[in-house]
Amino acid sequence: MFAHISGGTALSRRNYRLASDTDKPKVTGIVSEKLLSDYLHHVFPASSKQGPASAAYRKTLTFQDLGAHLEKLLAEDNVTEDNQIDGCLGPSTVVLDHSSGFEGLLFVDDDLLGVIGHSNFSSIRATTCVYKGKWVYEVLISSQGLMQIGWCTLNCRFNQEEGVGDTPDSYAYDGNRVRKWNVTTTNYGKSWAAGDIVSCLIDLDEGTITFCLNGQSLGVAFSNIKTGPGVAYFPAISLSFKESVAFNFGSRPLRYPSHFYAYTPPTTDLTKANRLLGYLKTVLSTSIDTQEEKLVARDGGTWQIQGDPTILVTLAHVFNHFAPLMCKVYLVEDVLMNFLLSILEGGGSVDEHPLIQQLLDLFWLLMEDHEVSECLKQLMMSLLRAYRFSPIIPDLGFQIHYLRLTTAILRHEKSRKYLSITFDVLRSVVFFYIKTPLRVKEAGLEELIPTTWWPTRFDKERDTREETSEERLRRRAYERGCHRLKKRIEVVEELQVQILRLMLNNKDKGTGEASRYIFLNKFRKFLQENASNRGNPTVLCPPEYMVCFLHRLITAIRSYWDEGKRRSPGSISSEDAYVPPQLFYNGKVDYFDLQRLGGLLSHLKKTLKDDLAAKANIIIDPAEIQATSMDDLDEDEETGAAQRPSGAVAMGGALARPSWLSSPTLGRANRFLSTAAVSLMTPRRPLAPPEKVKIRTLAVEHRTEEDIEGSHGNDGLLLGRPFEEPDQPITEKSLLEILDGVVMMYNLSVHQQLGKMVVVSDDVHEYAIALKDTDEKIARCPSRRPDILEELQKSQKVFAEKLNHLSRRLAWINATIYSKEKMLDVYWLLQVCIRTIEHADSTGSLFAFMPEFYLNVVMNSYSALKNYFSPSNCMEELPGYEDTLAQLAAILAKHFADPRIVGTGKNTIALHIRMAMMRNLLAPYEQRPWAQTNWILVRLWRVRCIYFTPCPSLLLQRHMAELLSQDKDMAASFLNSVLNQLNWAFSEFIGMIQEIQQAAERPERNFVDTRQLKVCATCFDLSVSLLRVLEMTITLVPEIFLDWTRPSAELLLRRLAQLLNQVLNRVTAERNLFDRVVNLRLPGLESVDHYPILVAVTGILVRILVDSNKQGISRAASVLLSDPCFQLRSIQYLLGEGDAGDAGAASADRKHFSLHAYTDYISTEEEQKVEQMLTFLTEESKQAAASTAPTSEDDLCPICYAHSISAIFKPCSHKSCKACINQHLMNNKDCFFCKATITGVDDYTKPASS
Repeated sequence: MFAHISGGTALSRRNYRLASDTDKPKVTGIVSEKLLSDYLHHVFPASSKQGPASAAYRKTLTFQDLGAHLEKLLAEDNVTEDNQIDGCLGPSTVVLDHSSGFEGLLFVDDDLLGVIGHSNFSSIRATTCVYKGKWVYEVLISSQGLMQIGWCTLNCRFNQEEGVGDTPDSYAYDGNRVRKWNVTTTNYGKSWAAGDIVSCLIDLDEGTITFCLNGQSLGVAFSNIKTGPGVAYFPAISLSFKESVAFNFGSRPLRYPSHFYAYTPPTTDLTKANRLLGYLKTVLSTSIDTQEEKLVARDGGTWQIQGDPTILVTLAHVFNHFAPLMCKVYLVEDVLMNFLLSILEGGGSVDEHPLIQQLLDLFWLLMEDHEVSECLKQLMMSLLRAYRFSPIIPDLGFQIHYLRLTTAILRHEKSRKYLSITFDVLRSVVFFYIKTPLRVKEAGLEELIPTTWWPTRFDKERDTREETSEERLRRRAYERGCHRLKKRIEVVEELQVQILRLMLNNKDKGTGEASRYIFLNKFRKFLQENASNRGNPTVLCPPEYMVCFLHRLITAIRSYWDEGKRRSPGSISSEDAYVPPQLFYNGKVDYFDLQRLGGLLSHLKKTLKDDLAAKANIIIDPAEIQATSMDDLDEDEETGAAQRPSGAVAMGGALARPSWLSSPTLGRANRFLSTAAVSLMTPRRPLAPPEKVKIRTLAVEHRTEEDIEGSHGNDGLLLGRPFEEPDQPITEKSLLEILDGVVMMYNLSVHQQLGKMVVVSDDVHEYAIALKDTDEKIARCPSRRPDILEELQKSQKVFAEKLNHLSRRLAWINATIYSKEKMLDVYWLLQVCIRTIEHADSTGSLFAFMPEFYLNVVMNSYSALKNYFSPSNCMEELPGYEDTLAQLAAILAKHFADPRIVGTGKNTIALHIRMAMMRNLLAPYEQRPWAQTNWILVRLWRVRCIYFTPCPSLLLQRHMAELLSQDKDMAASFLNSVLNQLNWAFSEFIGMIQEIQQAAERPERNFVDTRQLKVCATCFDLSVSLLRVLEMTITLVPEIFLDWTRPSAELLLRRLAQLLNQVLNRVTAERNLFDRVVNLRLPGLESVDHYPILVAVTGILVRILVDSNKQGISRAASVLLSDPCFQLRSIQYLLGEGDAGDAGAASADRKHFSLHAYTDYISTEEEQKVEQMLTFLTEESKQAAASTAPTSEDDLCPICYAHSISAIFKPCSHKSCKACINQHLMNNKDCFFCKATITGVDDYTKPASS
């Protein structure tokens, strides 16, 4: 053991009066004197030091002298313990030194042994150092990130960049990078994972440092370390941000003690505790037969407290000495926990071992309250550490053993309630976690799954061969191994659900408040701590723990829900579960600073107070929504925190600050919608005027069962039922709040963790492809190249070994995270959220109160089912999948349009949703993030656009055509925004490729930033998608551009022609900027090519110049040809008919772009239309050139210098062409020249006299 372990300070304890001075000397009053003496000598036998004594000659022992007898026996165990062990300097109780200027670290517990990194790279050392001998300490790894653990001297100075192992006199092991550090670094050891234990050993006699991982030596890491006078080594560690560990310097039994290194447990206390435990076992296994006047052996496992005064007084003497010892963590873990575990070793269910319940009754009966409280706390912490840091073995025996004892303890009602109050949910969550082994060999998965398998067919279209018999046998053997593993994991999961069901018991009201309501209030605080973006890292739950906790909680909730359904047939089953909408606005459930669908709650209270009164009978106190300045809010938060004592009832309240100005405070009531400011009328409207009821605002931990479940005339959590909500019992109201918390949990971190674990499946896929490719190369390798064959075989071996490892690890992950049962849990959660949204949506405007995370969970859970659980499980096989998918699509479409619209009928709701969604999609792009909207529109168009594979969305296209045709103002504003964004996106793209081309063609070595390449490709993709949207619009509603009776048609057509000509000129010129960048073939710019952008432009031109009516074609040709940027060569380029003279002789062999080359994508009919367009434009351009008259420079528009002046502004009288001023007025009403407000535009004709 690293340091001397002090006995600790004895807790004060009242002395039991166990015997009376007036008791008769010969008669006990309980049993006969002889029988009592025999019993006491049997329980408390003389030690071997006192010599054997026969029953005939030993002294009669009664309760009067039992105390002295016991003191004498225990005194034999006293051993003189030196407070200062040779070779060690510093306090005997070793902790981390928090007083020596170490910054950037947070301590997890009050024992100063657990720590979390809170800065870039923080270091800390212990309070005690060693200078000779052999020493060891253990580090419990809670996270597997970057850490350096080892030893350092007092002279070492660390900073945010250099830590343990980076200075000459410090030595460290880093299991994250699998290296050892002492200024320089070399490979060493194995990689560690969360749940591992690192032992750090130093031999100052030999000058060596060694590390062990889970008891397995990693070999000598450092030898010939500096020793001698003035040199002493401290245990030390350096951690990166959010990494966490816990140290064991000897205050608890070492998990992996080394017999050759210092090990000094508290010998005296340990011997006493074991001796007293032996006395207790003897009492449990001995009964007194008063009829026969003899002692009878019995099975200690069936012992019960039956009120026998002899036995109880005897036990009271034992506990008089035993109880103080059970307040010390070392003795609780080494003596008491091992004793309780031994009771359960016989197997069978926990119910078959009632002795633990009886012992806990005895603890509460014979120990002081503070003693039993401390004992239980240390016992559960010891169990938690044992469960969390036990190694994984094939049958999961360690985990099952510790969970069985935890279950047995929690079955004791009084102990369970005490632990529920004392333990926060964060610690309890550890018991619901099943860690994933990083090293499958040590976890025994090679024995459990001896045969591995992975997919070998990756493209069903190209590989149609049947599975071979060998592959089938391997797959079936692998599946059998996976099934065996899953069955063993299910045993652990069942125990975890039992523990959770005990914590959710709402019938145990015999000793105070039921367990469920204690858990519920703790659970809400747990969610609050994890929902805060600036939460303290010491209270944040790791996402991998959250995933397991969520699944166990869902199982427990559903079991209780269905039990309630059986008791109350009128309620709904868990299959139809949902969260009623009144939870979102009646203030009974705290949602902290989380965003609502309608924005901040303070805003909703102001705008929807009348709706709350009308629809839900809720009246907001005007004082609650009184406008206050931000300074008032700051002052209120500070003074309120100072004036209100902890746990006090908050009365009144002011508007809460947004989440970016304040973090939630534990234990406070909801400051957004304080129920102190909410008066609720009776849920049903009576004939008489409703009576207002004032509701108390309670801190989370002060809520009672009545506050949650309600009582006569009080609906508890469901106060304020809207009239649209059916008056039907759902389930116990406490389960509704827990279900709401489960949805929040999924949104906080579960979904991200599900996505993170998919990487193992992706790795299997990548390695399988690499192995298959290597096998094919080996088969093709010529016999004359043995060197290549040898390298390929080495690669084949590496890939196969990696796949064997990953396939076994994937089996574990599929069983614990992606199993069919876990998929059904997520699917159930998706259905719960869908039904909740539907019910909330039926309340009309009150839908705005719903927390935003419900919509997030709907989308994310569907994404998880589709992308994370496949192919191990098929989503289409889920029950009611098609109906659920239709519900999801309807909800997303309706919310996209307007979340407060209520459909009037089931048959017409789909039409309302579709039309509303399309109207929202066609809103001007400047009003919101537009890129995602544009991608949706492109997706709708993929059926009919030129050179696209059919993928019909005809119904939504028809809705779009109707809206654009009927609403002229909306059509004009929509197309104006599309043209503006196209102009921006293509201009940005051209600017970026110019920079890229200049960088790529510099003579010196250079690198183009990959981020710049990605942004450039994105701008190109946006340009193409915007062109496709324009193509769809022209196809569906050509009159927007070609019917010049519409006020904006001519302007839109001119802007369209201008942009099309600009794009064509930039893209079609030979050896220009675009052409050179495309030919560079830079990684990241694979999508940048002539084809996608030119076919989009071609599609637009064909629609207006070939497929339109005669008048439309004439107008389109006239506008296109009149644009100064029009070049016929750009149109000829589309068919590879550019002027050969322009390219020059040097490029005679150069491959030119031509739509004729893309026969797989372009039909013959489409090619003919392009040829027809080219012929038409050729003739029209000749005629236009012949009829164009020269224009004086003074008569040209001073804005574009392309068209003649044709408009005059009112009142400022400035002039321009109509096209320029009309385009300007679509975005700005001020004069282009003088900034005066334009009130009108008149036609202008140059006077003849001029």
